[in-house]
Amino acid sequence: MSAAAGVGPSGPVAVLGAGGIMGLPIARNLARAGFEVRAWNRSPAKAKQLAADGVILADTPAEAADGAGVVLTMLADADAVLAAADGEHGALSAPDMPRVWVQMSTIGEAGTDSCADLARRRGIGFVDAPVLGTRQPADEGKLVVLASGPAELREPLRPLFDAVGQRTLWVGEAGAGSRLKLVTNTWVLLVVEGAAEAIALAEGLGLDPALLFEAVRGGTLDLPYLQIKGKAMTERNFEPSFSLTMAAKDAGLVADAAARNGLELPVVDAVRQRLEQGAREHGGKDFSATYLTSAPAR
Repeated sequence: MSAAAGVGPSGPVAVLGAGGIMGLPIARNLARAGFEVRAWNRSPAKAKQLAADGVILADTPAEAADGAGVVLTMLADADAVLAAADGEHGALSAPDMPRVWVQMSTIGEAGTDSCADLARRRGIGFVDAPVLGTRQPADEGKLVVLASGPAELREPLRPLFDAVGQRTLWVGEAGAGSRLKLVTNTWVLLVVEGAAEAIALAEGLGLDPALLFEAVRGGTLDLPYLQIKGKAMTERNFEPSFSLTMAAKDAGLVADAAARNGLELPVVDAVRQRLEQGAREHGGKDFSATYLTSAPAR
């Protein structure tokens, strides 16, 4: 990690999942910050453009991770993360295995526990560090990193997190970051589904939904996210910055965590079902497309 010479785990950073909406800009921003970056993606063509930033493209996770100081995972779900880490040609089978695993995917409590257990068995440091933000903040290096893990790795990893985020919040031992991500995702999912149904109601009552945004604008009920996602719904612009399929997956992770901890969250359950319903038809669209499930028939 040339940008971090003299601090922390030395060697390249291996980014697994470097062709996705989040993984690609993370890999690019690390390279532009001066890190030596190796990238692997299950669909290699999606990561090919990273070569223009000096990123080395690898054919397998093991090839990307061999001799790396840090392996960073940003993949769709826990199964994909564990396969990239410990499956055939996985990163942790590299001859010169990385010393630190930074797990940045949103994979919930159970998935994070499985990764932490795997890291312990393999004897490498594990940092659970999911992020807040979607395509634009990822592109701009303005994510918020919810980091948790060993205190001795905080300063060594600071340059890496600074390259991809505008702020890093350390929240405790590994696993706390993922739990906080579930909490923040709950708020985001409820806001977007609430906006979708409010807009659908306005249209069903013969009102221009713009009146909703004007009524709350500048007051305590206003939210930037309401304005952004509400505009997408009223304009039917569902270019994905975070897909409806992934939103439904995240709602499932929240519901699983609630069940694991003996909590009854009926609104979360209803939203999960609604997102899953929408994802069956509109899964590749932005998750504001949940609105289409409630929209009045035209």
